[in-house]
Amino acid sequence: MDQFPELNGEPLDGWQTVKRELVFERRPWVRLYSDDVRLPDGRVVEGYLHLDTPGYAVIVPVDEQGRIGLVRSYKRGVDGVDVQPPAGVLDPGDTPLGTAQRELREELGAEGAEWYPLGSYVMSGNYGAGLAHIFLATGCRTVTEPDSGDLEQQQVLWVDRDTVRAAWVAGAFQQLGTAAALGLALEKLRRLEGSQP
Repeated sequence: MDQFPELNGEPLDGWQTVKRELVFERRPWVRLYSDDVRLPDGRVVEGYLHLDTPGYAVIVPVDEQGRIGLVRSYKRGVDGVDVQPPAGVLDPGDTPLGTAQRELREELGAEGAEWYPLGSYVMSGNYGAGLAHIFLATGCRTVTEPDSGDLEQQQVLWVDRDTVRAAWVAGAFQQLGTAAALGLALEKLRRLEGSQP
């Protein structure tokens, strides 16, 4: 579906997968496929890669003082310590919201009073690489000790919104999912508070 009808030109046709071969699999984390795809003009491109990873939820929690909950931990993907909102992989049969609520409790020991879905986004437009379901949770309060059960050590941070916004604008966050989630949440908060339509 085109989101900008005023900019639409000629209709665009999609690609057709004519053959798919599983190249690599490490369940439940990753499957790599090699696709042969037919383009709208009839040409066939062989070996176009498609990366299938599990969907996950990212939660931007805001407590009753307006602070944003973040987790500081080592992340293998950036090979260093980074700061990010709580997040976690969807378990089979779980909903994105159910996963978000579970991860908020596990990683921050908190529950949210109001939940706002901020969209679901593929991580790579060309290769797939998993679907990120992003949520804003407001009115968060601590109800238990965090117990993420993750491999890494974690430190919970509740940071004032202006500090988070300044770090976001400066490009201080190293993960695309984090940058996207924070930007969407900051905009939603601005709208909820009636700053602008």
